[in-house]
Amino acid sequence: MANENLTEQEFNRYVRHLNLQEVGIKGQEKIKRGKVLIIGVGGLGSPAALYLAAAGVGIIGIIDFDNVEETNLQRQIIYSTKNLGARKTESAKKVINDLNPDVKVETHNEKLNSENALEIIKKYDVVIDGSDNFSTKYLINDACVLLNKPNVYGSATGFDGHASVFNYKNGPCYRCLFPEPPKPGSVLSCVEAGVLGALLGVIGTIQATEALKIILGKGNILSGRFLVYNALNMQFKELKLSKNKNCVVCGENPSIKKLKENQKIISP
Repeated sequence: MANENLTEQEFNRYVRHLNLQEVGIKGQEKIKRGKVLIIGVGGLGSPAALYLAAAGVGIIGIIDFDNVEETNLQRQIIYSTKNLGARKTESAKKVINDLNPDVKVETHNEKLNSENALEIIKKYDVVIDGSDNFSTKYLINDACVLLNKPNVYGSATGFDGHASVFNYKNGPCYRCLFPEPPKPGSVLSCVEAGVLGALLGVIGTIQATEALKIILGKGNILSGRFLVYNALNMQFKELKLSKNKNCVVCGENPSIKKLKENQKIISP
């Protein structure tokens, strides 16, 4: 007999989850009530969105202001050739709902900035950082700290990928590790350096996994830990992170108390 929060169809769809002791009916109901925001539906956001939709996350927010380009198709697996020229948010929404029509997809076809970040992010339980530039990553971090939202971080360039969970239960934030953005031009972007498409699939899937664990309240969350993955050598290593009491946004006496478009706080 179906639970009041799960339909008969959902029992069948999620039976592999229901058989897991760590998930079960109550856990799947938590997933169904979950609200996850994916910022950037690119190489990281694509696999994250697909796995979260397949898992039955109730509300998935996606924010992106780009259109689908041919160069995206090497790694952004939520799109296909027929989507070229279309808005990423609308194309991704259709694919998500084709996979799981029970998921509510909220689209934000705009660029995240200091004026809209807090208003958008506050509605969600978990934020997945699928952005590809430092400006947005610092903006996401600061907004998540100010709103007390967990920030599931990911990045990838070349054959190297990184993942962590920032600001989880008073854990360290992104600025605890990198207090300020690097100088413009000092770090190559994936546009300049290139990136292995499948690498982004690994990191994006890790981000989806951590988001589900946070919703479920299960497992050892990747907080206070910085995962480094080298795809060329197929090696994982982990760095331990500590909260910086002098951090400008999450420390004992923070100097950042609101979002600012300022070069010293958010690089242009």
